[in-house]
Amino acid sequence: MLMTSTVSRLPPSSTTPPILCSAQRTCSPSNFTRTTIRRITRIPPSSVITSASLSSSDNDRTVTFASPSATTPTPATSKEGIGCEMESASDVVRRFYGGINGHDLASVEDLIAEDCVYEDLIFPRPFVGRKAILEFFKKFIDSISMDLQFVIDDISVEDSIAVGVTWHLEWKGKPFPFSKGCSFYRLQVVNGRRQIIYGRDSVEPAIKPGETALVAIRGVAWLLKQFPQLADWL
Repeated sequence: MLMTSTVSRLPPSSTTPPILCSAQRTCSPSNFTRTTIRRITRIPPSSVITSASLSSSDNDRTVTFASPSATTPTPATSKEGIGCEMESASDVVRRFYGGINGHDLASVEDLIAEDCVYEDLIFPRPFVGRKAILEFFKKFIDSISMDLQFVIDDISVEDSIAVGVTWHLEWKGKPFPFSKGCSFYRLQVVNGRRQIIYGRDSVEPAIKPGETALVAIRGVAWLLKQFPQLADWL
């Protein structure tokens, strides 16, 4: 419609001049058919008019169209677009570990949802709510030196709401004994930001029973099979 309206506004003249098409071919009025107009007006939405000139003699009428430059930033790559992008789930979890390593609970607070549930499997009960979780981590960082740091070994990045992490602890850059662990985090979007709504930590045990654990599991399974009512105690 842009080209059609441009052509229709051209001033009348005693002799209808030739019209310069976008391919620089001269089209006489008799050959300037509906098909020709349709072809010219099918300009990609991203095209822009770079120049429009009309000579005083009315003999040359030229409208030049061009596609946007390859360097023109799109919303996804412009500064405004970056500012509006939501932080990825894996980046939220990385910042969570960074805050704990830096003993900076203020930076961690906004990463935890108000009703988050956090399970550390060496404790008998989960920590429920942001306040309880922050109190737990305050006790944790108050009991250790900043020389002891979490180091992420691997982290999943594909999912936008669930993140798995394997990690270990290091003391001044050296592996700390019995400190390997894995964690799972589920996130939700709150006010346009991702926050941790659930977390679970499983830490390497200091005492490793080995095959004895299999014997214990087999014994418990046998008892449950013989006495199903014992399952109510679990």
